[in-house]
Amino acid sequence: MKKIIITVLVIVVSLGAIAFVLTNNKKENEAKIAIVAEKNAAVSVRIDTVKTEEIALDFISNGNFEPVKELKFSAEKSGKITNVLVKEGDYVTVGQTLAIVRSDAINVSAQNANAIYQNAASDYSRFENAFKTGGVTKQQLDQAKLAMVNAKSQLSQANINVGDTRIKAPISGFINAKYIEVGSIVTGMPATQLFDIVNVSKLKLKVNVSESQVASLKVGSATNVKASVYPDKTFSGKITFIAAKADESLNFPVEIEITNNASADLKAGMYGTAEFSSNQQKQSLKIVPRNAFVGSVSSNQIFVIENGTAKLKTVTAGRILGDKVEILNGLNDGETVIVTGQINLQDGTKVEVIK
Repeated sequence: MKKIIITVLVIVVSLGAIAFVLTNNKKENEAKIAIVAEKNAAVSVRIDTVKTEEIALDFISNGNFEPVKELKFSAEKSGKITNVLVKEGDYVTVGQTLAIVRSDAINVSAQNANAIYQNAASDYSRFENAFKTGGVTKQQLDQAKLAMVNAKSQLSQANINVGDTRIKAPISGFINAKYIEVGSIVTGMPATQLFDIVNVSKLKLKVNVSESQVASLKVGSATNVKASVYPDKTFSGKITFIAAKADESLNFPVEIEITNNASADLKAGMYGTAEFSSNQQKQSLKIVPRNAFVGSVSSNQIFVIENGTAKLKTVTAGRILGDKVEILNGLNDGETVIVTGQINLQDGTKVEVIK
C-alpha cells in the first residue's frame, strides 16, 4: 500500500513538472510570435520628399490623330454596278468617277422626257401664234404654257438621274474601304453603302488638359506635335478647339489641327503628343510626385511618415505638371511622403521603408 502511494505521488509530481515546463514554453513562444507579428505588421513602402523646385510650366498631352475630312457615302439611286474604277488605297479627287451604274432604263426615261418637252414647247409656240389672231383663248394659251413648264421640269430631273449613273467622289482623299463590286445591286432606299473616303492632308489631334492647364491655352495658338512612330519628326499644329465645359473627369477636350507632310506620313488613328509651351518663366513651386496621392490627385490625400507610422494628411493640390503635382497647402518642405503601397495603409499603420 505504501509503495502504491509513493508511486502515485511520483506520477503527480512528474505531471506537474511537465505542465509547468509546457506552460513556460508556451509563454515564451507566444512572446516570440508577438515579436515576429509586430515586425510582420509593418507595411513595406517607398518614399519621396516634399521639396520646392524651379519648375517650367510647359506640359504635354497625348491623344489620337483623326481626319479632318472623312466620309462614308451611299447610293442615291437604285441600279446595277457595271464598272468600279477605283480600289482600296487609291487617292481620288472631288468629282472623280468611282463607279458606274447601268443606265439603260434611266436613259430611256430621259429620252421620253425630252420628247414630251419638245412637243409641249411646239404646242405652246402654235398656241401663242394662234392667240395673236384670236384663234385660241387666253386660258388655252396659259394651259399650254403650264404644260411646257412642267415638261421642262421633268426633263431636268431626268437629266439629273442620267448624271447619277456615274458615282462621283464628293471629297478628295484615300479610298479606305470599298463595299461594291461589278454586278452589285445598289438601292437608294435603304441606301447602299458604297465607299469610305479619308482625307489625311489635314488631321486633328484630340487631347485632354486639366483645369490649370487650359487657362494658358488659346484658339489659334501654335504648338508642336509628335507621333509615337516618328520620334525624330516634329509637326506644326494649331489649336482649333477648346471645350467650354469640362468632361466627367474634369478635363477639357482640346483639338489641334496638323497639316500632314507631302508623303502623308501621319495616319488617322496613330498615337500623338501635343507639346504645349508656356510663356511664363520658371516658378518656385512646392511639389510631390503624382503617385504620392491616394487613388488620384483629386482625392487630395497623401500619407506621410511620422515616427515609423503612416499618417494620412489632407492637402490642397495645385497644377499637375507631368509626373509632379504642385502642393498649395497641407505639407511642408522636407516631409516624407509615401509613393507606393498606399493601398495597404490606414492612418497609424506601421511602415518599413524600402531603399
